Amino acid sequence: FLPMTKKDNKNEKDKKNLDTEMTDLDQEKMINDNESNNNSENLSEEKSIEEKLAEAQEQVLRTLADSENLRRRLEREKEDLGNYIVSNFAKEILAVVDNLQRAIKSIEDKKEDKNALSTFVEGIELTEKQLISSLEKFKINKINTINEPFDPNLHQAMFEVEGKDSESGKISEVVQDGYTIGDRLLRPAMVGVFKSKKS
Repeated sequence: FLPMTKKDNKNEKDKKNLDTEMTDLDQEKMINDNESNNNSENLSEEKSIEEKLAEAQEQVLRTLADSENLRRRLEREKEDLGNYIVSNFAKEILAVVDNLQRAIKSIEDKKEDKNALSTFVEGIELTEKQLISSLEKFKINKINTINEPFDPNLHQAMFEVEGKDSESGKISEVVQDGYTIGDRLLRPAMVGVFKSKKS
């Protein structure tokens, strides 16, 4: 080996410094590249999160709009159904009204005829049967009351009448018929009730 001169030594040091600077620059460049990659990944993650959030918001708005449309449609259908049921009931009752008007007209035309009164009464009785039949089609039923025990859930006592001890608490007379619709009370029957005789 040849001994190193100062100049050679200096060149060697410069070369080492240059290599160190290059290594530092390479490392800095790598760090910058990594940071920019991380930043671009973060940006793409942020974009995808924002896109997902926007999609979720849109989905929620669609669902709310769908549920509101469904609610409105159900309300319309409910109203239509109610009108349909009422119209069927009204048609049945109108047939009864027609028969009552015919009965009244028939008696007015034949006031002098003695048989007209019995025909009129018969027509009214038939009309009552038709009315009760029409009500039963809509599950409106008359409450049976005569000789039944008094039931405060179905009957309203209007007065008391003395009767036999065995009749005590039973219905003596019906002032106004009561009706149920399905299983529910539509109107209580107004009744008189037997009470036991005082000794």
